[in-house]
Amino acid sequence: MVKNNLNVKGMSCGHCISAIEASVGKFPGVTSVKVNLDSGTVEVEFNPDEVTLDSIKETIDDQGYDVQ
Repeated sequence: MVKNNLNVKGMSCGHCISAIEASVGKFPGVTSVKVNLDSGTVEVEFNPDEVTLDSIKETIDDQGYDVQ
């Protein structure tokens, strides 16, 4: 498993948390997704043999958030 902290801009409410956690959590190999609005980060734990970090970033970006 790999744990990665992503800096994400544009998150501001409970809907943002739900949207990101639900969409990223659907990927096979993702075991944990934690959104922190105060720090503007998304912590993702995943198996790189099943899903790539780029795929995770793209999914967050597709929802209108800016992944740094």
